[in-house]
Amino acid sequence: MTTAKDHPGVLAPPPLIYLGFLLAGFGLGQLVSEPSLGLAVDLRRGLAFVLVIGGLLLDGIAAGTFRRLGTPPEPWKPTTALATGGLYRYSRNPIYVGFAITYAGFALAMDSPVALALLIPCLIVVDRFVIAREERYLTGRFGAEYEAYKGKVRRWL
Repeated sequence: MTTAKDHPGVLAPPPLIYLGFLLAGFGLGQLVSEPSLGLAVDLRRGLAFVLVIGGLLLDGIAAGTFRRLGTPPEPWKPTTALATGGLYRYSRNPIYVGFAITYAGFALAMDSPVALALLIPCLIVVDRFVIAREERYLTGRFGAEYEAYKGKVRRWL
């Protein structure tokens, strides 16, 4: 039986964390008249397109694994099953990896070195205030099964 407190208690919805850092970086870059990334427009747009589509595909595939298991991918909802197959054999957090790839693609598309640089602090926030809470929750929920999984699969890549 799940209760209203049966969730990791993450800082904020992870997509909003990534979006907040991206927009803050772009806005700050506009305020300081940031320089261009220095890539040819066609190369920059092409790379941005590949990263955005690749990140979204990664997210979709990873979220699909949750859906097939009958558990929600949203970290503010109770987890009912442990995902260890598919992309989860290689990363405990492929959705967050996908978000990071998508973020990098948008930062390139916006030609914003400041937004691109803010990806690092964004990942630190996600790691410390989202993933760490999720891992404590999953350890409490699945115990030794989750600990064994953590021992075999990296957090990010």
